[in-house]
Amino acid sequence: MSPLPESLLESVAAAAVREGLADALYTRLNTPIGRLLVVSGPNGLIRIAFETEAEDVALREVAAALGPRLIGSDAEMRAPREALSDYFDGAPLDLPVDLRLAAAPFRRAVLEELREVPRGATVSYGELAARAGNPKAARAVGTACARNPVPIVVPCHRVLPGTGRLGSYRGGPERKATLLELEGVASR
Repeated sequence: MSPLPESLLESVAAAAVREGLADALYTRLNTPIGRLLVVSGPNGLIRIAFETEAEDVALREVAAALGPRLIGSDAEMRAPREALSDYFDGAPLDLPVDLRLAAAPFRRAVLEELREVPRGATVSYGELAARAGNPKAARAVGTACARNPVPIVVPCHRVLPGTGRLGSYRGGPERKATLLELEGVASR
């Protein structure tokens, strides 16, 4: 059996969105840091997964939170695709996000504070803990960053250890270094 034509799949996706039958939409995007799975729900981006992460696991997380009707569509995901592509070309990135996959209140507070760190700037784990309301919770900030469901858009790559070195990153240190260089932050 041959696969369905892409145009038919896009038509079905458009009809599902129009009829309110999609719980979330997803697309795959090739970027300078590898292929990303980008998932959006009714309130904004809910999950971005690096190619090193299992897509089925990421999509199951979203389905558990939003419902099982996940539809792949490049056309219906045009706006986030373009915004992310533009980001990699140097443009600012401002997309709505849905942080419900960051269920713990402190983790969510950390990620919301992290959205305020501007492109080209960095913050330490300790500084971010203080901004989120608990100056002694630098390790918890590390956990929030490691479990950030929407990396890049919620820029956990901008968080560095107090030593100023690169530190860890869900997507790997090479991706973190690339993202920081892209934003004009010198490699550590």
